[in-house]
Amino acid sequence: MNVIERQTSQNPVEPEKKQIEEFHSGNEMAARAAAQINYHLMGYFPITPSTEVAEYLDEMRVRGEHNITMIPADGEHGAAGINYGASTAGGRVFNATSSQGFLYMLENLPVQSGTRFPMVLDLVTRAVSGPLDIRGDHSDLYYGLNIGWPILLARDPQAVYDMNLIALRVAEHSDVRLPVIVAYDGFFTSHAKRRVKFFEDKAVVQDFIGPVPTPPVTSLDPRHPVTIGPYMNDPDQMNNKYQQSLAMYKAGDVFVQIAKEYERISGRAYEILDLYRMEDADVALFILNSAADTARDAVDELRAMGIKAGIVSPNIIRPFPKEAIQEALAKVKVVLVGERADSYGGHGANLTHEVKAALQEIHTPIHVLSRVYGLGGKEFYPDDARSLFDLCTAWLDGEQVADFDYFGVHPGDEEAATIALHHGLPPLSREEMSGYVSVAQNEETGELSVKAPNLRALTKKPRRLAPGHGACPGCGIFPGIETFLKGIEGDVVVLYQTGCAMVTTTGYPYTSHRVTYLHNLFQNGAATLSGLVEMFWEKKRRGEIEVGEDITFIMVTGDGGMDIGMGPAIGAALRNHKMIILEYDNEGYMNTGAQLSYSTPLGHMTSTSGVGPQGNGKTFPHKDTAQIMAATNIPYVFTGTEAFPQDLIRKAAKAQWYANHEGLVYGKILIACPLNWKSKDELGNVIVGAAVKSCFFPLYEVEHGKTTITYNPEQKDERIPASDWLKTMGKTRHLLKPENAGLLHDFEVEIERRWRRLIAKHEHPEL
Repeated sequence: MNVIERQTSQNPVEPEKKQIEEFHSGNEMAARAAAQINYHLMGYFPITPSTEVAEYLDEMRVRGEHNITMIPADGEHGAAGINYGASTAGGRVFNATSSQGFLYMLENLPVQSGTRFPMVLDLVTRAVSGPLDIRGDHSDLYYGLNIGWPILLARDPQAVYDMNLIALRVAEHSDVRLPVIVAYDGFFTSHAKRRVKFFEDKAVVQDFIGPVPTPPVTSLDPRHPVTIGPYMNDPDQMNNKYQQSLAMYKAGDVFVQIAKEYERISGRAYEILDLYRMEDADVALFILNSAADTARDAVDELRAMGIKAGIVSPNIIRPFPKEAIQEALAKVKVVLVGERADSYGGHGANLTHEVKAALQEIHTPIHVLSRVYGLGGKEFYPDDARSLFDLCTAWLDGEQVADFDYFGVHPGDEEAATIALHHGLPPLSREEMSGYVSVAQNEETGELSVKAPNLRALTKKPRRLAPGHGACPGCGIFPGIETFLKGIEGDVVVLYQTGCAMVTTTGYPYTSHRVTYLHNLFQNGAATLSGLVEMFWEKKRRGEIEVGEDITFIMVTGDGGMDIGMGPAIGAALRNHKMIILEYDNEGYMNTGAQLSYSTPLGHMTSTSGVGPQGNGKTFPHKDTAQIMAATNIPYVFTGTEAFPQDLIRKAAKAQWYANHEGLVYGKILIACPLNWKSKDELGNVIVGAAVKSCFFPLYEVEHGKTTITYNPEQKDERIPASDWLKTMGKTRHLLKPENAGLLHDFEVEIERRWRRLIAKHEHPEL
């Protein structure tokens, strides 16, 4: 039985409410619903697998299908702040996120529910790190159970569309006034295409959701000033939370009411619980979202064998549907609660204990089993559902069955763990990584001089990255990083922030790194590495590390890491830890599908700065990270590229000297991304070289505040127009069209302004 038939109500649909039937994914349907609602604003930040929602909305925006103000934040924490601020103004607000992104915004979310400002957040569920895993489970969802947001569940793409429409009505209802989450499974639902229906005329959606209700409080009425989020003591705080609690429980009744209204215009019914063959079930599976559909085949098979099996799957878990669960399970003999998350050490995850508590109230003899399954996106098949039912029947037959356990696991492979650490290659010795490049300091002037052999001689230096990685053809990350590392002597420890360089070099149980490697979250690599650096020096002071043993600590960031990670990076710079931050700049969030980042230049096309009738690429200039970091007064800042290898190697050697003797170093290297720049694989070196010669990406260094341009294309009579660089990439060719002459002019003016300012700093050391 297919999805549409399964959800169709017996009540006739109002004839004028025409619907289109097509095949779409959950993310497409989330975007479709948001566009038809036409929210006022969406503050967002890309994270897999929810990223597509913003991408689809941007595609619709440039086609003129909605006029939602889409604000690319510096991270999910910032996105949550943007959305909260907007919601206080009484407008309609939307967002989508996943996994660590949800956790990063988490401290904002109880603020929004506690102050009672509605919005809708689509949570495309994904495993919570660590280790990093981008596939779907419910470990992020479970963190949202106690933040005061009603939570609706969508088990398939059709439900994603429908629940998004229902969610806004629930959020804005006068008895609720709470922000609402719509949760659906990452990849299983977000990317899988199914047959769906949606309203042909967005006016139907507009009529269903109605006009924006007049909020009881708004931050946009100067004649009636209000204080939002005041400091509050007991008993006021206690009373506030009591009111919030009452609103949460009312949200359950409101959901039922609005779902009935929606059924009348769509023909699709959504009850509190989705029950499958539960009318006389002896054994039942309580399970969320897409797995409930998968398990139906197992139920049909068991029913054919005379075993009375059924499935309970909630459409709402906050408020927890206690009475409906009690009624559904009252006559069942044993129920197994399957959970894609664990409450570590709790003898069962969250919903297990909530189901147990609900059943205890009605004093039913039903036995509750609990199994954690599908973590990290591990597939769940009908045979797996059958195995879970077999546990129920085994218990009924008197066999010993553990009340709580993991399902579908096996012991780890000790040998594989060794491979992950060493790649099967011998460790690099300090001796074989030394003796190529030397740095000397002039005792009188303090200036550094570098001696480096030619590139041919440097090919003898072993690679710290072993051959073999999963990057795209022509990716400039590794030529850029390897060229930089040619200038680094001796032992190193590297930390990679989340991004292409991290993902493509560490697919467990293998690694491309021949040196010690760390990974933490996207935003806090600089903080993590600074802790390691200070531990190293403290151990050295205590005599726990040999005096002659030196390590250079390098953080590699990119793919927008200096957006979401800018705060910790500046913090590390101000504290002046002895480490290097190396940013590879590919001008976007390439690891999540080429969304715009703050390093994306003006007018450049990305998946969230589209080109079309209503869009001409990114609408604001790129962030000058090197100048920002120079303003923190760290000892050394530089820019470089593989197209000028000797320049980059010399700067790497100076970076190491400064990091080991004085403090933090920041370097930015421009690297090519052929896939998302829409350029030829073999032209990466040429393209980044052209960026330098056009003065878009100037090569310079800042030593103790003194700026020195290390390559001046004007002096060498090698400067080229920006258009010569832009025509090498598909993402920028629209800028060369006559109708975009004004935008091209603005881009060229910005390049010239920054270049002339840099020349002034070069010529006047006091600037």
